[in-house]
Amino acid sequence: MARKILIAFDESENAMRAVDFVGTNMPGESSVTLFHVVLDTESICSLHSPELVPYFKSQQAAFCTLEDKKKEVVGAAMESARNALIQCGFDANSVTTKVVNREKGIARDILAEIQKGEYDLVVLGKKGLSGIKEFIMGSIPQKIVQHASGASVLLVA
Repeated sequence: MARKILIAFDESENAMRAVDFVGTNMPGESSVTLFHVVLDTESICSLHSPELVPYFKSQQAAFCTLEDKKKEVVGAAMESARNALIQCGFDANSVTTKVVNREKGIARDILAEIQKGEYDLVVLGKKGLSGIKEFIMGSIPQKIVQHASGASVLLVA
């Protein structure tokens, strides 16, 4: 049975289904990390270069406000997920959250975390892309399933 579990997490219903699955089906003595990749918008929000496109410069404050709100929503969702796992019997000290800035892309950043070798199991919620979009762009869960090594991957639909 998995002893170290990584849940790739965002604020979606699919991610919460993954959390519910782990809470219901995995042993409470496992350690769980809720892992989220955020866009690194701080550098964009602090830009004050005159070379910026005038439209972006005029909308920069609104963009940065939205990104701050999204971070709040994700933080609240992660705390809710953490509490749900604790209510399912997981030790509070064994349920952690980890948020990293996007470096290479969401899927590649999740894969980099998996490749650190700290996890037995990776759990993801399935995204609801249309068949054609998924075929053209691929989905994050699809990329993780195809390229993950060193840990089992469980996709929760």
